[in-house]
Formats: sequence, C-alpha cells, structure tokens
Amino acid sequence: MPENKYKRILLKLSGEALAGENKIGIDTETVDKICEQIKELVKMKTEVAIVVGGGNFWRGANKKMERTTSDYMGMLATTMNGLALQNTLEEKGVYTRLQTAIEMREIAEPYIKRRAVRHLEKGRVVIFGCGTGNPYFTTDTAAALRAAEIDAEVILVGKTIDGVYSADPKIDKNAKKFDEITYLDILSDNLKVMDSTAISLCRDNDIHLIVFEIAKPENIVKIVKGEKIGTLIK
Repeated sequence: MPENKYKRILLKLSGEALAGENKIGIDTETVDKICEQIKELVKMKTEVAIVVGGGNFWRGANKKMERTTSDYMGMLATTMNGLALQNTLEEKGVYTRLQTAIEMREIAEPYIKRRAVRHLEKGRVVIFGCGTGNPYFTTDTAAALRAAEIDAEVILVGKTIDGVYSADPKIDKNAKKFDEITYLDILSDNLKVMDSTAISLCRDNDIHLIVFEIAKPENIVKIVKGEKIGTLIK
C-alpha cells in the first residue's frame, strides 16, 4: 500500500457545506458522504482534525445586532454542526471528540491543545467548535490557528468551486484557475479564499493550503493519497 502524503491534516468545512443544496440547516445525506470519507482517512491511519463553520445557521446577517453578540451566536452554530458531525462519525464507528473554545462541559470538552494532540495520536477525529472563542475572528482564522497549534501538515479547504481562480468563475467565464499560487499572491490580488488574517497566519507558520470542491467529498481521500486536486497555496 502506498504511503499517505499527509499524516496529520486539518479539514476546514463551511457550515454551508453541511447544508447541501438546501443552503440552510443540515442535510443528513451530505454530512453522511463527508463523514464516510473521513472514516476512510482514519482507516488509512491519517490523523484528522476538523474546524467547522456555522453559516448554515447564522451569518450575522442582522446588521442592527451588536457585532459581539452576533459573533457569539455564530460560535454556537458551529457547535451544532460539530455535534452533527460527531454523531454521524460515531454511528460509523469512528471515535470522535468535540472540543469547543467556549466551555460547554455538558456536551463537549474544553479546547486543550495537548489533549487534542493526544486524541489525534490515538486515532480519534477531533472537531473544533466555537472558532477561536473570540468575536471579530472567523472560523478561517480558527482553522489556521488550530492547524499551527496541532502541527498539521496541511489545511484542506472545502469550497463550492474546484480551486482558486483569478476571478469568480460563476461570473467571469475567462477566470483562470491556478494549480499553485503563493500566499503573497492571494493577499496582493485580494483573492477571496480565506480571510487575510488566516492567510497571513498560514504564511507565517509555513502551513500549506489545498482548496478543493467539497461537492465531491471523495477528493479529501484523493488529496491525502497524493493526487493533485484543486489549488495548492504555499
């Protein structure tokens, strides 16, 4: 059996990725397909951590609401998504731990870096909820931060498109897709991959990003096996 390209990964899932075509709430069939691929990674002895967003429940769309309150509501939404992932993975026999940056001891462990790493070493999937636990920071930044803390080799970013383009390919038919691109180019060209704080954090800590199409969850396993899919940012 060929050796996996990556031993420890962080998978960044948006809330919308769990909603499927519904765009809101949780689509159980979509979650099941994603979790089936995560189960395959565990079988391959890949250590898997997940940061999940909450946009399928709350995006802070109410501009009249105070920003901090809105962001905390979004953090709660990420926890609901984390519980859904945990439930589906455990139904498939995958040992899972949900850790949250805001303490919710009745339903999740508090985030502790050493404990998270120990879970990964034991073959458990670790799901990080509540972002960084701070308002004004996105789950993109949380993904970059957690990846740096747990020494993940790569962040896999599931998107609705199949990589990074020079413009929105849904609007501009002449948009060019990049197979590889640097963090500096992402920042200087203001390409909307992740927020600038997350991109800077990845660049400063030399963490590679691979952007791929989440509608084809089998791409997750293919990337870990070494296939060139999506766009590599380094």
